[in-house]
Amino acid sequence: MTKTLTPAGKTAAKGFKVGRRAFAKISAVEGIHLSSEMAKDFSEFDRKGLSADQRRKAIARKYGAVRT
Repeated sequence: MTKTLTPAGKTAAKGFKVGRRAFAKISAVEGIHLSSEMAKDFSEFDRKGLSADQRRKAIARKYGAVRT
């Protein structure tokens, strides 16, 4: 497999993950804050040890738009 090189000769990044605290700081600058209910949901996810996929599914079930 060939690697894509950046002009500096380094391997191009495939993605970047932002942690929860960093994301909260970025969101605060944009004026976006978690509701107390959402914060409780995330605490519960941590307590249960849910995987990222399980968290996404739980959020989609609770907050996703209902399609008919």
